Amino acid sequence: MAETVFLNGHIWTADDSCPEVEALAVVQNKIVRTGPNVEIKKLIGARTRVIDLQGKLMLPGFIDAHTHFLNGGLALRSVQLRTCRTPEEFISRIAAKARELPPGSWILNGDWDHEQFDPPVLPSRDWIDAVTPDHPVCVNRYDGHMVLVNSLALKLAGIDRNTVSPPGGEILRDPHSGEPTGILKDAAANLVYAVIPPPSLKEKMEAVRLALKEAAANGVTSVHDMSDASSFEVYQELLRAGELTARLYVYFQIPEIDSFLRLKIKPGFGHPFLRLAGLKGFVDGSLGSATALFFEPYSDNPAAYGLLAAHMFPEGIMEKRLRLADEAGLQVAVHAIGDRANALLLDIMEKIIRENGPRDRRWRVEHCQHLRKSDMERFGRLGLIASVQPYHAIDDGCWAERKIGPERVRTTYAFRSLQAAGAVLVFGSDWTVAPLNPLTGIYAAVTRKTLDGKNPGGWIPEEKISLEEAIKGYTIRAAYAEFSEKEKGSLQAGKLADLVVLDRDLFRLKPDDILDTRVLLTMVDGRIIHSEPEFLNDEK
Repeated sequence: MAETVFLNGHIWTADDSCPEVEALAVVQNKIVRTGPNVEIKKLIGARTRVIDLQGKLMLPGFIDAHTHFLNGGLALRSVQLRTCRTPEEFISRIAAKARELPPGSWILNGDWDHEQFDPPVLPSRDWIDAVTPDHPVCVNRYDGHMVLVNSLALKLAGIDRNTVSPPGGEILRDPHSGEPTGILKDAAANLVYAVIPPPSLKEKMEAVRLALKEAAANGVTSVHDMSDASSFEVYQELLRAGELTARLYVYFQIPEIDSFLRLKIKPGFGHPFLRLAGLKGFVDGSLGSATALFFEPYSDNPAAYGLLAAHMFPEGIMEKRLRLADEAGLQVAVHAIGDRANALLLDIMEKIIRENGPRDRRWRVEHCQHLRKSDMERFGRLGLIASVQPYHAIDDGCWAERKIGPERVRTTYAFRSLQAAGAVLVFGSDWTVAPLNPLTGIYAAVTRKTLDGKNPGGWIPEEKISLEEAIKGYTIRAAYAEFSEKEKGSLQAGKLADLVVLDRDLFRLKPDDILDTRVLLTMVDGRIIHSEPEFLNDEK
């Protein structure tokens, strides 16, 4: 007999051979049968929990293919700057956080977006020095590729007008005085990160607990975490304590490759709730920070082409590391945003794949936001995964044309074109860069309506994809991206009982209403980890 049975639902399975069923039965942590009510009712016993779906939509549990999970949890407890629309509001929130914290405490995270100011203007240390005389500040732009620090933080880091910008980074300076403005781009931020006291293991564990709660509330049952070795320690402690309620597939930073090779770690090593994925690298920065690397200069700054990331230095090191990873059978996931960055990465990957021969690599290009048409075609030929974050399209779409012009945006966030070129299209959030909620990503992929309301028909509407394809990007295809499509990602007998129930049927909604949809229930490994009290109405 089944332990849990769901009846009377619209269950969309992500299995093309049987896309929709009415009912589903679970034993322990596995789905044992799907089908019509009359068949599944045969599995109901005296102790079976029966849940009436009341016609609600059930989907496979969402798999977020790109997060910064520990940082997401830490950010939930930090100063919140993402919604600041004016410099005054920005300053006020930092001042309020300073009043909350004892002197000497760092003010961190923030996730600000200067593109929301009217006019867009980068913040400077002059804005916040007066309200933070006793608190060092290092608050990041929401993309993580630029930070604002105050004068106290600059002093602690030993940064002054004579400090040279490091490879892969830039210290912005006042054009008249030559003094640092407080804005540090990409690798330059490491100069300050080096003097920030790291959170304790206890603080990190509490942050991950908050992140797990956030994931459960949004129907996220698995995450791909673009992390490092230090985060893995935290996840192991929570695994030992039986507290992991989402499956974590964890990437280390590519400079950590020597540790992987020394330990002879194989792809997918670990536990069903915590596996080592492979290595994450960076080729460039981000569009909003003007550090994404392009062939042509930025339209709003003709002197700037973007920056190569620190992982690209010294010259040739990225190719060397990817070659070592390939020889060890490791999966790699490499960040590339600008068109030149993508071309450089694809050149390296193509060279290695051609020389080492075919195998099931499932190598990933993370973001692949701005591409030449000729480079899109390489994804299918090389068997690459395009790991994209749809929310960025409706966010960056508010201002991207101003930065790179009307021609280059035509092949920006080109979801449909990538799919047509044969790329395996998988979706993630890039949390905390964007909201963790997969429904916002699905909405973005289907509508492409920018957040400023100026593109009601969709920004670059020819790149919209269907609802079914968008959901697959968060389910079965995301499972494929972690070599787990035989275990999860669709609702089929024998697969893990990871699933989500929504309060409305996405297939019967106007696309605009996707954003108002709520998660009613999340199940992971056969256990309900989140539910709305008004929904659960057991028959027995």
